[in-house]
Amino acid sequence: MAKNLVIVESPAKAKTIEKFLGSDYKVESSFGHIADLPSKELGVDVDNDFEPKYIVDSDKKALVKKLRDLAKKAETIWLASDEDREGEAISWHLAETLKLDKNKTKRIVFNSITKSAIQKAIENPRSINYNLVNAQQARRVLDRLVGYELSPVLWKKIKPGLSAGRVQSVAVRLIVERERDIEAFTPEASFRIAAEFKTSEANVFAAKLNKTFASKEEAEAFLKQNIGADFSVGSLDKKPAKKSPSAPFTTSTLQQEASRKLYFSVSRTMQVAQRLYEAGLITYMRTDSVNLSSEAINAAKEAIVQNYGEKYSEVRNFKGKTKGAQEAHEAIRPTDITNQSPSLERDQMKLYELIWKRTIASQMSDAELERTNVKVVANTHSEQFSANGEVIKFDGFLKVYLESVDEEDVEEQEGMLPAMKEGEALTNNYITATERFTRPPYRFTEASLVKKLEELGIGRPSTYAPTISTIQNRGYVEKGTIDGTERKYAQLLLESGAVKEKQLSEMVGSDKGKLVPTDIGMIVNDFLVSHFANILDYNFTAKVEEDFDEIAEGEEDWQKVMQAFYKDFHPTVLDVQENADRASGERVLGEDPKSGRQVSVRLGRFGPMVQIGTVDDEEKPQFASLLPDQSLNTITYEEAMELFKLPRKLGVYEGEEVEANVGRFGPYVRFGKKFVSLDKGESAFDVDFERAVELIKAKQKADAPIYEYEDKEVTKGTGRFGPFIKWDGMFINVNKKYDFDNLSEADIIELIENKKQKEKEKVVQNWEEEGIRIEKARWGRHNIIKGRTKVELAKTVDAAKMSLDEAKALIEAKVPKKKTRAKKK
Repeated sequence: MAKNLVIVESPAKAKTIEKFLGSDYKVESSFGHIADLPSKELGVDVDNDFEPKYIVDSDKKALVKKLRDLAKKAETIWLASDEDREGEAISWHLAETLKLDKNKTKRIVFNSITKSAIQKAIENPRSINYNLVNAQQARRVLDRLVGYELSPVLWKKIKPGLSAGRVQSVAVRLIVERERDIEAFTPEASFRIAAEFKTSEANVFAAKLNKTFASKEEAEAFLKQNIGADFSVGSLDKKPAKKSPSAPFTTSTLQQEASRKLYFSVSRTMQVAQRLYEAGLITYMRTDSVNLSSEAINAAKEAIVQNYGEKYSEVRNFKGKTKGAQEAHEAIRPTDITNQSPSLERDQMKLYELIWKRTIASQMSDAELERTNVKVVANTHSEQFSANGEVIKFDGFLKVYLESVDEEDVEEQEGMLPAMKEGEALTNNYITATERFTRPPYRFTEASLVKKLEELGIGRPSTYAPTISTIQNRGYVEKGTIDGTERKYAQLLLESGAVKEKQLSEMVGSDKGKLVPTDIGMIVNDFLVSHFANILDYNFTAKVEEDFDEIAEGEEDWQKVMQAFYKDFHPTVLDVQENADRASGERVLGEDPKSGRQVSVRLGRFGPMVQIGTVDDEEKPQFASLLPDQSLNTITYEEAMELFKLPRKLGVYEGEEVEANVGRFGPYVRFGKKFVSLDKGESAFDVDFERAVELIKAKQKADAPIYEYEDKEVTKGTGRFGPFIKWDGMFINVNKKYDFDNLSEADIIELIENKKQKEKEKVVQNWEEEGIRIEKARWGRHNIIKGRTKVELAKTVDAAKMSLDEAKALIEAKVPKKKTRAKKK
């Protein structure tokens, strides 16, 4: 047994560290927290100073025993979890749960997994920082209190299965309020003037009037003032300017830039960054510091001088603006700045290059520019056209990197202007007056939401990604899919002494890829804001983060913070649970013309719906579900009444009834037991019998067997992962090696046999007589499978050594036997 036991959180991190330490060190992974609050109870003793109840989950017990046995044999135990509050809490849980001897236990931290960083950490061990542990405990306990007490209120007052959270609910509020601002926005039209001029050297440039006109008549009158006018350069102003590089990446700026430049989701960015960190390629990726170590600054300077020359180097020390930022930590940077292009898989390479460029650029010289402003005057009126140009005199940091901006911050790009002189005569090629509309506020992207949360002081580097994932997984927010609607606008053109009018169109109102609140998200938000204004208050949420920071600094007692919060929160919960009205987002739209009964929309058990009638009516209410692109807030009476026309019976084909309807995946035609999706742009309200039959025939042709193998039919189709064949209930992907349209008999047999072999290799254990097997799953895990029941095993469980009885017990725990009720006599 090695003299030293090093415990880290992840197997990937353990693997990298093992390469740097000799045979005297054994590196093991705790697979994250080994102890946590129980999932099926509050787990916090609110009457005893909010004492948390930590338990070891059943799937971690074998791991805990293994680590405890290894710790007993080791001379020194090194707790090497991450250097943030979460990492400190993991080390504390390890020390407590494994009952480690304090005299032989050492805590080490490093912000990069490199040989020098680890050796330095071992030379400078410390004890567990209980201030950081308590800050993490405070966050965990407060979030548990909010979630555990608010969620049952939502179940009772809105719908079962809902949840609330301290940060997630505030994030949803931001998105809901932005959506309401968009809905309330009324666009105003005005006409913008743009022109193209030609110099005496026959070079053209564009200019615009820094004034808009409220109506088409005013714009046309101005254009007519320019007929026959003489144009010249009224003034020419050149000024030097500088552009400075951005600071190195923090967690939030990395998430924002990876979204803008690489189109990564926030969670994807963090997954890829985690892998880069664990491979020893970048420093720790959860940080709000923009600071670089002196070693990193020197290495960057050396690389810049070597690659670009001395004049491109400028040493910079950045200071963060984030409140509570841990400046002792470093920004996110490559661990080895000389390593510009390590061999990595595609996404990791893209993110690594982004981090490398940002780090290098932060230590480079300013870009030197020359900005030119030209005013063009006419002899027929006093208005002036303006043209701006920008010339890069010295590229500086722009040679490597330029930060992107969000959609709402985009400005018109300035290009170069041709050489001109004051008083020079110009020729006008044309002038346009284009109708333009004011824009509503922009919907949040994942990146811009992170930016807003950070600006408000809500959440910290470790919370942004899980918060955004949670609100989408809960169904409170979704990514928009609407392309927008067409809007007509007018354009007047003055050319060759005459004014002409054109009608143009543009797409507006697209929410594609943006964060849009769902109906349930809006109802939950409105209920929480109405009854728990304090919890949903932006300033309160930011203040809580400051309290956590003060606990981490040892300036505040975590249990007192809990007491101050809970004494107001708990009575409010009890009052709302007892006295608040149910919330369904109900909106009355009018009356049914046939029965005179009330027509309303509201949230039902299975989602948003339209209802004709009420429970008080003699006749039972009628219901119809809203379509995926409809909302309780915006649906009109006419649109609501249309829904009762579904399903539409279209006729009979081959003895089976054909009908059109809308389901969770969009509009479709049903033919007997077959469902055929309509093409994009087609509506269940408009499709006719002939078109339905056309779609059915295409589906029948596509589903027809193409071969028979071992007395079972082979069919083919195309799904979300591309072309496939189906045989014996198995979906078999057909890669580009094969000609999918012309699969031969040999191709089909090869695909099926390869798939059968892969399925065999997946099985770790198989008890055929019991119908139970254990298969390999993704990410190194295993599943126990019986029929349609699947139980995922923890990574720490040895699937190959599991007994049949253990497998049966886990299956039974997953599917408890239904209790039978005794029949009343």
